[in-house]
Amino acid sequence: MTEARWIRPLAQLWMVLILACLYIPIMSVVLASFANTRYMRFPHKEWTTDAYIEALSSPTTWDIHLISFQIALSAVLISVVLGTLGAMAYARYDWRGRSLFQRILVLPIFFPQPVLGLALLLTFSALGVTPTWKTAVIAHLVWIVPIVTLVISIRLFGYDVAQEEAAMDLGASRWQVMREVTLPQLWPGIFSGSLFAFLLSWSNLPLSIYTTGIDNTLPVWLFTRTATNYSPLVPSVAVIGTVVSAFVVIALVAARLVARKLMRAG
Repeated sequence: MTEARWIRPLAQLWMVLILACLYIPIMSVVLASFANTRYMRFPHKEWTTDAYIEALSSPTTWDIHLISFQIALSAVLISVVLGTLGAMAYARYDWRGRSLFQRILVLPIFFPQPVLGLALLLTFSALGVTPTWKTAVIAHLVWIVPIVTLVISIRLFGYDVAQEEAAMDLGASRWQVMREVTLPQLWPGIFSGSLFAFLLSWSNLPLSIYTTGIDNTLPVWLFTRTATNYSPLVPSVAVIGTVVSAFVVIALVAARLVARKLMRAG
């Protein structure tokens, strides 16, 4: 009984320590953004929001966020389509070569991303393709599509095909079955895969640094400015990027909840 009394406080303390390890580095970035010196030190002699004013008034801030958003949105749309089709082939149907397909599908996940980025850069150079944000989309898809496919396939493993057969017995066409039965059942997996795709693409550095060319993304800009010309502008832009990504995720979750309520009401 005495041991059980100590387990709960220790578990709570352990959880607090884990959360502290996760969020204290983020808070240090927020605190650094209010400095007025180029050097990382704390406490600040003077607290100021000049870095945020400079960041919001700089075209570069908007450009790097727009490029990152273009890449992430493109990666989400394409990876969801390819991931859904791949998941159905991966988890639902039994066909010759399926085992080999499964192995090849997950292989890019185990490659170190810098090595994968370098390989793609050499491939683009050999083909005479100039790296831009569009080539970065391809690079991100090579790594993200397998992850999205696995996420959606988890939903498919618990999917009962008899629901489709019952709908077809009742006279539904294949398109109606796909729209009214299959996709609603897969929607939780598709939504989760979309969130994974957006966050992984938005924050990706190893692939982007090799394949974006002159089109700087947010992670690439943060890395280069931290390494070569650090100032409080860097953490302020990082905070803005974190707020933007959090807003996108919250908006998607809210949209899903609204859509679920509308479907139940209908």
